Amino acid sequence: MLAVRSGRQIDKAVGYLYRNYYRMLENYILTNSGNKLDAEDLIQEVMIAFIELIQQEKFRGDSSVKTFLFALTRNMWISELRKRSSEARRVEAFEKDRDMLEEDVVGYLMHREAQQTVVSLFEKLGETCRKILSLFYYENLSMKEILEQTDYENEQVVRNKKYKCLKELTDLVHQSPTVYDNVKSALQRFK
Repeated sequence: MLAVRSGRQIDKAVGYLYRNYYRMLENYILTNSGNKLDAEDLIQEVMIAFIELIQQEKFRGDSSVKTFLFALTRNMWISELRKRSSEARRVEAFEKDRDMLEEDVVGYLMHREAQQTVVSLFEKLGETCRKILSLFYYENLSMKEILEQTDYENEQVVRNKKYKCLKELTDLVHQSPTVYDNVKSALQRFK
């Protein structure tokens, strides 16, 4: 310790520390979730910290060098494991958030595409069919309420017209395999 404090023969002192304590410190790290590279890096940090503590006269020899190096290694390794665990949780949270965002974006794009498909199909229908289907499906009006907004004689006539319009829309969907697949996948996704 005198050699380290004075700065003379520090290489010999460090060599002595490595020869006598490296295996013990390495074994601690290896048996506590570390590998050889972890041990090598951490023990180097421990030796540097130990030398600095001696030079600052913060290590006075109240405990043995072996006990002090072991305690220093243990504390630094626990800190490293906490840091890694925290980092792993952040990465996991980031990946989870990213996956959810990607799903949201895909879902939004599919929804938009389905809406555009439905709008383009609606444009191919006549004005009367667009009005009846919109009132029934989008505004959730009953046949009686739709009757009040149209010029039909009774609810049964409105019901028949809605059925014919829906059939016309279904026929339009089935005319194109691409349109059919888009509408089908959009409906399945948003069940």
